[in-house]
Amino acid sequence: MTDLNAQARDILIRNDRGGYTVPTHGLYPYQWNWDSAFVALGFAEFDRDRAWQEIETLISGQWDDGMIPHIIFHKDDPGYFPGPSVWATGKTPATSGITQPPVLATIVRKLWEDEGADPTHSRMRRLYDACLKSHRWFHVFRDPKANGLVMVTHNWETGRDNSSEWDDALARVDTSNVGDYQRRDTGHVDAAMRPTQNEYDRYVAILQFGRNCGWNHREIADNGPFRMIDVGMSMELLRANRDLLAMAKAMGDAAVIVELEARIALSEKGMDWLWNEEAGAYCSRDATTDQSSGLVTNASFLAFYAGVGNSTQRARLIAALERITGSATYLVPSLEAGSRAYDHKRYWRGPIWLVVSYMVAQGLVEAGHNAWADRICSDSARLIEKSGFYESFSPEDGSGSGGPDFSWTAAMWLAWCSKGDMA
Repeated sequence: MTDLNAQARDILIRNDRGGYTVPTHGLYPYQWNWDSAFVALGFAEFDRDRAWQEIETLISGQWDDGMIPHIIFHKDDPGYFPGPSVWATGKTPATSGITQPPVLATIVRKLWEDEGADPTHSRMRRLYDACLKSHRWFHVFRDPKANGLVMVTHNWETGRDNSSEWDDALARVDTSNVGDYQRRDTGHVDAAMRPTQNEYDRYVAILQFGRNCGWNHREIADNGPFRMIDVGMSMELLRANRDLLAMAKAMGDAAVIVELEARIALSEKGMDWLWNEEAGAYCSRDATTDQSSGLVTNASFLAFYAGVGNSTQRARLIAALERITGSATYLVPSLEAGSRAYDHKRYWRGPIWLVVSYMVAQGLVEAGHNAWADRICSDSARLIEKSGFYESFSPEDGSGSGGPDFSWTAAMWLAWCSKGDMA
């Protein structure tokens, strides 16, 4: 245990680039949005100032309209594609043109409360304002159904890049004008663990649409080639709005309190639109066709984290979790075995990602399902003990996949699974 604690700290220190942390050397050489939020939890275990700095550096890339980009290119690295010249957003610092899961307010609240929840905390006002601007951006540009749910316009925004949930919508993306480009990811890790070339062509085509319209978020939201209501981001934003509300109340921000309470109520009501009775779970839906994916993923269990679902729905979700244990040695796989295109080693088509497991376990504790949360925590610790600090892990044999010495995996060890609970 002591040795793994030291290894985890060493990974965060080695991946530190001076105020921000790269997810892993080589494969991901920049600052990623939700990675940094979770990495801050790891730094907080041994360097509180560095934890705050990680988040402050992240919001330095926030756009004037409120969007916090999914990548900030603090320094150019020719070994990564697509880099800043491909995105061509014209921002300083250079950034991508899309966002990522809105978990920042939740992490900021935890760091703040761990230090006493003082509303005059010297670092809180700037971070609170940044989170509020980000949430308002989602409310304005990413709620096409006006039901409080989150639409994504690129599958990379979800963080669950190649999830099978996106297959049907991606199949409609025209790749005829993509042109030639050179992927870099498969030069760092086994191609069998990464999205296929056909999938990547679609990812690039969606990027090119955004670039060609000058990253006009209204145009992208209304007419972009990929429009999915993501169950993961919808749950994460609902949770984050609740956490932002707690901060607003502490600061006595009356107008924001009213605003957020209305958004929370809208999202709580809207979440039923994502419920798939046949699957017995919350599933993403196509914003263009209204078709449900019908797939049970690790994001489905974020319902507990978001605090939604009636007693019957929650019982169905627990039943699904129980069913998954029949095929998974470790929890929580990113896709249920037997589902379309399941692959226990290929990115988000089966492998376990500890940051999602952390959120699922936290929600289960809050819902009173402590035994399930303990199982997920124990499984997560065993994965690291068995295979090291990989990006993701096979739910079948526990082998590591993706990049090694991964920052958010190290952070999850320090902040969560090495402790054996959600403390």
